[in-house]
Amino acid sequence: MSILDVLLKIAGKDGFQLDPDIDKRYILLQCWKYGWMMIRGSIFSFGHKKIAKNVFIGKHVNVIEKKHLRIGNKTKLQDGVYIDALSKEGVDIGENVVIGRNTRIECTGSLQDIGKGIKIGNRTTFGNDCSFGAAGGIEIGDDVVAGQFIRFHSENHNFSDMTKLIREQGVTHQGIRIGNNCWIGAGVVFLDGATIADGTIVAANAVVTGVFPQNCVIGGVPAKIIKYRNE
Repeated sequence: MSILDVLLKIAGKDGFQLDPDIDKRYILLQCWKYGWMMIRGSIFSFGHKKIAKNVFIGKHVNVIEKKHLRIGNKTKLQDGVYIDALSKEGVDIGENVVIGRNTRIECTGSLQDIGKGIKIGNRTTFGNDCSFGAAGGIEIGDDVVAGQFIRFHSENHNFSDMTKLIREQGVTHQGIRIGNNCWIGAGVVFLDGATIADGTIVAANAVVTGVFPQNCVIGGVPAKIIKYRNE
């Protein structure tokens, strides 16, 4: 077993085959990057039993209320990730998860009523610059593949009383649920109450507001079923 194979195994990529056109210099740079992420991960997890010791932590990662955070083995928080974990159920991130650069996870919208929190399943990956507003609760399954600039808003403002300002009418929380084995395109927005079942594909830039069954392809504003995967 080569040194590279060992490093890939440590990173949770057993049996991973590199493209032969990738030069050695690029590979060395990546090894250097992930080596430092391992060192930061060891420091990051020290003294926190709910955070695995073999996590990978990028530069400028900022976590508030770390006692509400759980992270599984070989999960990667890329550069610039921000997590405010203050919530009733905390932030629970599974194993072999990737949270992309500059992503924000915020669980509480008001200190008068702390939020519910978020759970992300195993082997799920999100691209850079995603935003998770988890006041009403977000549940994401295993093996979800998601692009960049995806936004979750699990809180909605009441507005029906015309005698009051909107900001004085409070909010509702229904939560957002994403099933297993879903593919979410770049720029998708999930609003409070949105639910997609296992195997759903969401087209880029869709706005998801409703409840959708298994193995469908959805898209549009608001999102509607375009077809089913077996068609």
